[in-house]
Amino acid sequence: MTVKQARVGLVGCGAIGRTHAEALGGIAEADFVACCDADIQRAQDFAERYGVRASFGDPLELINSGNVDVVVICTPHPSHAPLATSAAAAGVHALVEKPIAVTIEEADKMIAAAAAADVNLGVIHQRRFWPAAQRMRAAIDEGKIGVPIYGECFARLWRNADYFQRDPWRGTWSGEGGGVLLNQAVHAVDLLQWFMGPVTEVYGHWANLAHEGTIEVEDTAVATLRFATGALAVITASTAFNPPAGFRVSVLGQSGATLSLCETPEGTQGFNDVWTVPGEELARERWAAEEAGKPGFPQFHQLQIRDFLRAVLEGIEPAVPGVEARKAIELVTAIYESERSGAPVHVGVPGSDQT
Repeated sequence: MTVKQARVGLVGCGAIGRTHAEALGGIAEADFVACCDADIQRAQDFAERYGVRASFGDPLELINSGNVDVVVICTPHPSHAPLATSAAAAGVHALVEKPIAVTIEEADKMIAAAAAADVNLGVIHQRRFWPAAQRMRAAIDEGKIGVPIYGECFARLWRNADYFQRDPWRGTWSGEGGGVLLNQAVHAVDLLQWFMGPVTEVYGHWANLAHEGTIEVEDTAVATLRFATGALAVITASTAFNPPAGFRVSVLGQSGATLSLCETPEGTQGFNDVWTVPGEELARERWAAEEAGKPGFPQFHQLQIRDFLRAVLEGIEPAVPGVEARKAIELVTAIYESERSGAPVHVGVPGSDQT
């Protein structure tokens, strides 16, 4: 049986671009036809490595070539909005690496442009596709813990000077748009709000405490959240933990039961480290034994990219559309604003369903 395919072009042939290329190679619905990088030699080498037929040095040439149905954007964060809006103008669907953008205004422009052009806009939050994350969301939806009343998420990571010096855009406000919150912890923030529901108030602090002289952006942040339900949560994030502890997201329900997932070491598949739903404690031990420590890349990128391509081919919405990814960036930018203003920040889009 022949599988219908979407023609895919990839922009940005760096490290995360390679993750996407490896994922695309295992997706029947993907016809990976083109790649692009500002360094044309890198694009040509990338094309040869992954068997891609065409390489470009200008992303607009790829987008407007008429040879792609979908563009996968793996470039520095500030370029996401102009590339995605250009794709929409050309009638091309866009799948963007996280974060969706560096400001809410840019995210909204991307979402509006995609809607006006009737194309899909998706954003990579592949950790939602972990069985552990799916299991937690299902348990909450099924009422197994009652209404969530308290949440925690932490990103306790380590990045050395070599990491930030790898590319000139890293660790800068102009090139990256933010630090640990925007680049790393946004994964955990996305999961927290996905489990807990709409946030109404954010109060946060951030600082550069361990990488002074190496980066401009924050390496450490803390925040408290208040949800529409009255629930509370805390966020802690840092790239100064050595040794690192990875990511963890926990939810306490009104019933007294707690659900949690943990990704340690970073880059492996997350697993449920706490699960106190009555009668399911032994199941958690089995799940953890099956999932803990397994590779986290690129198979969960592959699951999300496949979901997006199927949505394009079937004319439906993907699992993580732009409006979903907007929620995490709204919380991150609210933490930035709270530190600058010294006051809590009220968030939420009137009339929207953030659950």
